[in-house]
Amino acid sequence: MRIFDFSRFKNKTINLSPPKILALGFLSFIIFGTLMLKMPLATTHPISWMDAVFTATSAVTITGLAVVDTGSTYTTFGQIMILVMVQFGGLGFMTFAVLAAMSLSPRIGLKQQVRAQDALGQTSLAKVSQVAQSVVLYTLFFEIIGAMILTSVWTPQVGFMPALYQAIFFSVSAFNNAGFSLFSDSLMQFKHQPVVLFTISTLSVIGAIGFLILIDIKQNKRWSKLQTNSKIILVSVALLNLIGFLLIWLLEIHNPATLGALPFADQVTAAWFQATSPRSSGFNSIDTAQLYPATSFIIMLLMFIGGGSLSTGGGIKVGTFVVLVLSVLAFLRRSSEIRIFNHAISRELSMKALAVTFVTFALITVGNFILLVLEPQQDFLDLSFEAVSAACTVGLSRGITGELSSASLMVLSFLMFAGRLGPLSLVYLIATPKESRLKHPAADIQIG
Repeated sequence: MRIFDFSRFKNKTINLSPPKILALGFLSFIIFGTLMLKMPLATTHPISWMDAVFTATSAVTITGLAVVDTGSTYTTFGQIMILVMVQFGGLGFMTFAVLAAMSLSPRIGLKQQVRAQDALGQTSLAKVSQVAQSVVLYTLFFEIIGAMILTSVWTPQVGFMPALYQAIFFSVSAFNNAGFSLFSDSLMQFKHQPVVLFTISTLSVIGAIGFLILIDIKQNKRWSKLQTNSKIILVSVALLNLIGFLLIWLLEIHNPATLGALPFADQVTAAWFQATSPRSSGFNSIDTAQLYPATSFIIMLLMFIGGGSLSTGGGIKVGTFVVLVLSVLAFLRRSSEIRIFNHAISRELSMKALAVTFVTFALITVGNFILLVLEPQQDFLDLSFEAVSAACTVGLSRGITGELSSASLMVLSFLMFAGRLGPLSLVYLIATPKESRLKHPAADIQIG
């Protein structure tokens, strides 16, 4: 006689929506990472639970905000745990889920493909497995190339093994746009080493472009054959980086605490690095706390826009920003159609871009307001910068993260988690959409 009959659970499946799977996956790994970082083996001295939770959240969400110095606080084991969380967060929980399902079965099921499709941003179910494999292969390829370059630069300075370890750490952190550094000044000590800065900058830009773009480039190779989405992202990222570079350079060229004291060549390198960093990498080669308010505002805008979809970048995504701008321009021109590269943009896509932007802005606004209430002694710009950086999973800071209270760190942790999960996923997670068969008459509401 069996007290418990488990046979009825044999064919049962857990039906969870893609946002819930993503949320539970990231949350589970944050908990796991927290426990790992609290082990005596992981730190050079005891840290609080809040420090461990914040660091784990920052690593899994590939943000890079740090409440303690990574290089001096965590042992080699602790640093490797952070790197594992960064890699997991960068590749995405669903990518691992798809690969795991593929290893267990020759063909991935339809329901699992639908869930993976939603997580990977793929419109074709047949391509989900291909995308999942490409994500892993491209990630490893670019991280290995970056590590090789950095190892060759650092070996004469610190020796082969320390150089190799540093190179792997920074290569993984850069490509995943995590921003974790083994040095307390991020990358400021390398402001006179353009090879280091350009290597890390290139890794972060490639990671933030998006894997679908990389796949499209590999398959088609010629500009004329690229998909419209790829053309939009590539052109937009190039323009945003160029505009950001020029504005930061012009605004900071006379600031003795940032670019003003550097030679011309180092000014160019540092300005370019700081223009690409808000894509989501979170590294800095100049003191962010010393930037002029206008420069900080530009960086906040760049952080808000972020990188491409299905990438290691954060923000509302470049595609969202482009669709939003084109929608506004089409309305102002009284155009009945939103067009780009001889293609039309659907009304549904325009509304989705508006929703993503609004939810992200609302998330930042509410988070910033709570931080202002909790930290009345802190500067408004510093807290606003921190809120945008957390919600857009960038990791740049004006140097106040370590000074914040536990309550404020919890707010930032939630912003990082929500930002990585995605604003639309967060809304779908907390509000189940309901379709109504009843149609209502249109309301005439005055706008503007």
